[in-house]
Amino acid sequence: MAIQAPATRPANPRFSSGPCAKIPTFSLDLLSDAPLGRSHRAAVGKAKLLAAIETTRDILGIPADYKIGIVPGSDTGAVEMAMWSLLGARKATMVAWESFGAGWVTDVVKQLKIDADVMTAEYGDIVDFDKVDFNTDVVFTWNGTTSGARVPNGDKIPAARDGLTICDATSAAFAMDLPWDKLDVTTFSWQKVLGGEAAHGIIVLSPRAVERLESYTPAWPMPKIFRMTKGGKLIDGIFKGETINTPSMLAVEDYLVALEWAKSVGGLEGLIARATANAKVIWDFCDAKPWIANLANDPATASNTSVCLKFTDDRIQDGAAFAKAVAKRLEVEGVALDIGAYRDAPAGLRIWCGGTVETADVAALMPWLEYAFEAEIAAQ
Repeated sequence: MAIQAPATRPANPRFSSGPCAKIPTFSLDLLSDAPLGRSHRAAVGKAKLLAAIETTRDILGIPADYKIGIVPGSDTGAVEMAMWSLLGARKATMVAWESFGAGWVTDVVKQLKIDADVMTAEYGDIVDFDKVDFNTDVVFTWNGTTSGARVPNGDKIPAARDGLTICDATSAAFAMDLPWDKLDVTTFSWQKVLGGEAAHGIIVLSPRAVERLESYTPAWPMPKIFRMTKGGKLIDGIFKGETINTPSMLAVEDYLVALEWAKSVGGLEGLIARATANAKVIWDFCDAKPWIANLANDPATASNTSVCLKFTDDRIQDGAAFAKAVAKRLEVEGVALDIGAYRDAPAGLRIWCGGTVETADVAALMPWLEYAFEAEIAAQ
């Protein structure tokens, strides 16, 4: 008997985990105010960059005494900037439970060769934060983009701590409530939850992080694009829109448009609600189906943005091949693009649920997911 394809399709099949879906109202016409062909150091360029910084502060509720800078290299550049500039003053603790966190471990232990403890957990879990020594400098991801497991809150991070907390929050910012008083360095990219264009990162520094920058000089040479101080003082212009190198003013305009859209849907609270509603569609689907499950083992740590799934049916003979075939079938049908699991992650699927995705599209995808599963089981 032929397996019947669902009648309803997602209006937008883009469920990539980065770059992520554009805002629902996106049109190239919205970027017409971009100062193309103008210097980013001209008054108009500086004004745009400063507006991006201060609107970010407003929506995310970042304290007034925290510094926000737009930096090169997306979130990766921002994390590396933080680690190269700040680590080495004391012992570090590297915390990882997925591929990007593991990458930061490699950079610190093998490249910078810093004295560090390494704490890891398997995909689908997070480390026990009760065992993390926050008197060391702690580097961790808030949300494991490739594992779908996140830190549920900042309760385990002590307010009184000697070390700095360096948090890669690239798939968490604008979708999760980040406790700024517990985070000394926070990095993210606007290509994730707000669906911006790639290549630009944001770094947020607490007063404690600034104090470290101005009182500590690393033992290694510092690449120009990582330098945040000069003569022992913070280069304050970086945090007022005077970027280290030339940014794309078209990408900045796109981010400003996305920030305005974010305000229109209720700001951070609205964005969190949208992402959670999207993820809940998938969580409920997994609860109702015996052949698929969330890769995150604890619902309390399940991501509401990068929802990672694993197939659990005993009839599946080759898990990796099966998952790739399901993702390919959905792509060919034009109902879901770029939802294969990350290359280093366990075999399965990864469906982006950030606030730029419409809940109706996630709901429309679920019957197609079942259709593709049944079709591939039959094809084995």
